[in-house]
Amino acid sequence: MRKIFVTGINGLLGTNLVHELLEKGFEVKGFLRNKKKYKGKLHSNLELVEGTLFDDFTEILKDIDAVIHIAAVTDMNLSSYENYWEINTNATIQLFHAAIKAKVQKFVFVSTANTLGFGTKGLDGTEKQQMKFPFTKSFYAKSKKEAENRLLENKDKIETIIVNPTFMLGSYDTKPSSGQIILMGWKKKVLFYPSGGKNFVHVKDVANGIIQVLEHGVSGEKYLLANENLTYKQFFQKLNSITNQHPIMIQVPKGILMFVGYFGNVLRFFKVKTGISSVNMKSLCIENFYSNQKSKEALNLQYQPIENAIQDAIQFFEKSKS
Repeated sequence: MRKIFVTGINGLLGTNLVHELLEKGFEVKGFLRNKKKYKGKLHSNLELVEGTLFDDFTEILKDIDAVIHIAAVTDMNLSSYENYWEINTNATIQLFHAAIKAKVQKFVFVSTANTLGFGTKGLDGTEKQQMKFPFTKSFYAKSKKEAENRLLENKDKIETIIVNPTFMLGSYDTKPSSGQIILMGWKKKVLFYPSGGKNFVHVKDVANGIIQVLEHGVSGEKYLLANENLTYKQFFQKLNSITNQHPIMIQVPKGILMFVGYFGNVLRFFKVKTGISSVNMKSLCIENFYSNQKSKEALNLQYQPIENAIQDAIQFFEKSKS
């Protein structure tokens, strides 16, 4: 399995995955809407393919061994489920059927850990747990879950594997996306943080996990690609240590966050684009923790300290400014 088709290669995970694939000798067709937005490294074994997710991929996929589908709508400010469903569900299904038609061997769908049930410290969420509130009300997570279900219903037609990464950090966060959490706390004299927590993972570990799935993944299975469960306070303490900063740290009460969230609901009702909502604020108040036991055992993955991911992200942001 040497020829790989990857969507969304101009994002944090897509760029890092392409780099890892090329380093390991794979040939890659990288799909994106605009070639000029690709900030990764060029390579003789990398072919950039420009288009939209509603193109006919049948011809493009004829010489492909595996499809890795990353591209998705991740913005938290869209007020309609249809805005997410159109790309995250419908376009995914169309690409999946094009892969079947082109006789591709394997289809790897990059979903999210939030389609699985989270746990708390000492009782972490696993691949076996069902999706929980507040993510059952998240349009993004729901659209990913619907895509997962539709793909797995047809796993007899093509090897189908789901990977569920947690919160990724690292280099090449050009948007930035998840790296916003670092920018929120970096070089601040006063640092406000919510009461909850989440699982953090180095984006390179997720990329390597996906490559291991190509070799060792079992069709019909889901694999959590996760690492350190941290409260937001613990995460920002790590950031402070790495950057040698000493801000005043203040935890925002849950009541204030939820009040802000409901105010966001009102704005959304009046069609105002905002990432503030009661669902998003509730997610900041829970311990959104997961286990990586299955991926370590089944895929032989070794995860690096999250400090490495924070450091890599900071170095990338510093380099981008210069």
